[in-house]
This record gives sequence, structure tokens and C-alpha cells, in this order.
Amino acid sequence: MIRRLILPLLFGLLGTAVLAGLGFWQLQRLAWKEGLLTEINQRIGEDPVPLPRAPEEGAHDFMPVTLFGAIAFRPDGPFAQPIRVFGAWRGGRGYRIVVPVETDGRRVLVDLGIVPLATKGAVDLPDGPLRIVGNLAWPDEVGPSTPVPSHSEYYARDVPDMARFHDTEPVLVVARTVSPEVAPRPSPVGTEGIPNNHLGYAIQWFGLALVWAGMTLFLLWRIRRRTV
Repeated sequence: MIRRLILPLLFGLLGTAVLAGLGFWQLQRLAWKEGLLTEINQRIGEDPVPLPRAPEEGAHDFMPVTLFGAIAFRPDGPFAQPIRVFGAWRGGRGYRIVVPVETDGRRVLVDLGIVPLATKGAVDLPDGPLRIVGNLAWPDEVGPSTPVPSHSEYYARDVPDMARFHDTEPVLVVARTVSPEVAPRPSPVGTEGIPNNHLGYAIQWFGLALVWAGMTLFLLWRIRRRTV
């Protein structure tokens, strides 16, 4: 009888160990993700600094910056209107308004915030100078980024394409505050959109490990009953 129990027992112990190991791995991933989110939140909340000369994603993502400039469409270009990015954002669906801003002889993209869907992205923007405090961002958004032919409407913030067709550096500042105030409601960067599902995954793996162990015990009980 013992020989008949050995193989199912080993198989059950191995399966339980593997599933439990995946659960512990997800707990390690949870600790890593929580540390990363804490680091990002700390960086977001730091005092703003002048816009770096050559921002890089790894070194400057989420960096708080301040800049003074004016919205500057090319008068002789075909793109003399704000870029509208349609999507579901915090607070509902609407359009993010992205514009080229000229500052210290440079042209960068600035995400001014969100206007309601009912406006169809139409917005009045000031001609004068603006003081913008925000964070550098390299959005990694899910969804088609293909623009309409005019390159004025997108379904995700495709910074390289926006910069190429609107003659700016491939740099995006997401505004936290704009002075004087503008019509779009600022929607600053945060960690809300960064997924952190590792606790749920860990619970699932531990649950499967318990089920596997229970099925193994049940199988061993059935084998023992048949052989008694």
C-alpha cells in the first residue's frame, strides 16, 4: 500500500510547493512595487527645478520642473491648434489638451489638463506668458496612438509623433499648476495608473496551493480506502 501512495504524495508535495513558491514570489514583487511607488511619490513631491537641457526617461521621469513660456504654434505651419488626446481619465472621459510651449529658446510639449467630452476639445488658450509647474513624463498608455491626418487628435499621448509633427523637442511636461489659469483642468501625474495587483496574485497562488494540497489528501485517502 505504501508504494501506491508514494507517487501521488510526491506529485502533491511538488505541486503544492511550486504553487506556494509562486505566491511567495508575488509577495516579493509586492514589496518591490510598493517601494517603487513610494519612491515615485517622493520624486513627484520634490521642489520643482528648471527644465533640464536634455531630459532622459530613466533619469528624469516624474521630475518636478518649472518653466516660463508661451503657447507657440508655428504661424506658417499646418498644426496651428491644440493637440487633443481622447480617452478615459480620472474623473471621466474627455480630452487632454497638449500644446507646444516656447521657453528659453526651446519648444517642448505641455499637457495642460482635461476638458469635458461635451466641449469636443474646443478650448480658448491665452496668448501671453505662462508659468507652468509640472512633472516630466513619458506616458506608457494602452490604446491606439494613431493620430487623425492633421496630427491634432490622438487616442494616446504619443510624444515622439507629436513632437515630430509639431516641431518640438520630444519632451512632455504634465502641468500641475498653470498661472494664469487656463480652461483645461490640470491632471497631474501620479501613481494611480501604475498597476499593483501582486497581493491579489499571491492570494490566488496560495489558494491554488491549498486546493492542490486538499486534492492530494483526498486522493491519498481514496487510494488507502481501496487498499485496506
